[in-house]
Amino acid sequence: MPLEQLWAGWRNAYVSETTDAERRGDDRDCVFCAIAASGAPSPDNGMVWRGDLTFAVLNAYPYASGHLLVLPLRHVSDLEELTGEESAELWVTTLAAVRAITVAYEPDGMNVGANLGRAAGAGIPRHLHFHVVPRWSGDTNFMTSIAGVRVIPETLAGAWDKLAKAWPAT
Repeated sequence: MPLEQLWAGWRNAYVSETTDAERRGDDRDCVFCAIAASGAPSPDNGMVWRGDLTFAVLNAYPYASGHLLVLPLRHVSDLEELTGEESAELWVTTLAAVRAITVAYEPDGMNVGANLGRAAGAGIPRHLHFHVVPRWSGDTNFMTSIAGVRVIPETLAGAWDKLAKAWPAT
């Protein structure tokens, strides 16, 4: 039996809400661009490593201890906007992030991924970024679901110290 279709084009205004900054596609007020411009990696800016074209920074609202974001330095929102060099360094930096997390935390597994666009769950869709999240068996972090709270057993400065020490030499 074929599915019936109901035209609801009037709903487009609700499902395609974008901010002015997203429509502009620029880097004004971009938190990631501000971090990139904040200088060398340090516990103060949360940046763990910086390359020529990419950087790795702690997630300010981590899902788990050691949750890193890997980003291009240049303000781009889509994978297709990356140059070949940016794409290559982004992948190399993501692999280095996985290695650093593995050494620092010895997780049972790892989530690596990107939410491309607000509809896909990107909290900051204007600046492309990959999440690298260590996972442990049974680490459901149910508090986020129940109380809108995340329970993380260490400070961001503590996580920065562990990851900076564990970052592979280049």
